[in-house]
Order: sequence, then structure tokens, then C-alpha cells
Amino acid sequence: MNTLIVLAVIIIVIVAVLGAIKQGQQGSKRFEPVKAKRVISMNEQPTFSRLRDALPQHIVLAQVAFSALITSKGYASRNRFNRKVADFVVLDKAYNVVAIVELDDSSHKGKEDKDATRDALLLEAGYKVIRYPRTPDMDKVKTDFAALLNAAPAPAPTLTDPRLPDAILPPLQKD
Repeated sequence: MNTLIVLAVIIIVIVAVLGAIKQGQQGSKRFEPVKAKRVISMNEQPTFSRLRDALPQHIVLAQVAFSALITSKGYASRNRFNRKVADFVVLDKAYNVVAIVELDDSSHKGKEDKDATRDALLLEAGYKVIRYPRTPDMDKVKTDFAALLNAAPAPAPTLTDPRLPDAILPPLQKD
């Protein structure tokens, strides 16, 4: 009889402990409140202004998700660039990407390998990447983009180009 009581008490204690553990795990699934934050960091703001001022004939975007710039079939490939963001994307007036600009401020120290991997993804997709260790002066931006724009242009993508997987082809006309 005493053995049954001890066994019942042990079972009750185990159930209580497991219940408390489960309750603690469920409590960690609660969502924390969300807060607004700056779109462009204090370090990036001067570079954004410099790019915009130096390239008035272009459109400068900040904090652009890689998923807006590149795509791939399959989750494994997309996971390589999921949650990555380009500091700045410079577009021409026809909304074509001219270059991706990255600011390698102090937050990039020790992350050179990660930066190289990011650059490789963008280069693989056919983009030009310009990296600045600090906010460049006006002449540097103008010189870099003049050299870039005067370089041999990449071939224009065709409707069957794999870089345009979401291209909408016109319907075939029957004669």
C-alpha cells in the first residue's frame, strides 16, 4: 500500500513538472511587441545623400531585399540570399539596376567572407557591386559611375534569359 502511495506521488510530481515545462515552452512562443526603426542607419544616411546628389539622373533605393533583386528555383538556392539586404541600389530612369552599392562601415569588420559571398551572389545574377569603406566624396561617386556606365554594357536579357524567370511572354498569334 505504501508503495502505491509513493508511486502515485512520484507520478503526480512528474506530471506537474512536465506540465510546468510545457507551460514555460508555450510562454516563450509569445510574440514580443514590434517597434519602428530607422530605414537607413545613421552611418548610411550621408552615403544615401551623397549617391542621390552625385547621381541626379538616377534613382537611389535604400535597404533593398535580395529577394527583390534575384530569384532562383528551389528553396535551397533561395536560402542562400533569403534575409539579405543591399544597402543601396542605383537604378537608371528606366528602372534598370545600374549597380549595388555597399557601405563597409565598422559593422562589416570581421565579416569580409560574408561580404564576398554576398558579392558573389549579386555578380552571379549579373549585377555590378561597388563597395565603399566610408561615405565617398562626390567626385569618387561620379568617377566610379562614369567608369561603370562607360564600360562595355552587358548583353540585354532576352525573353528566354534565365535571369528573367518571371517574364511574361506575349501570347502566340495564330495566323
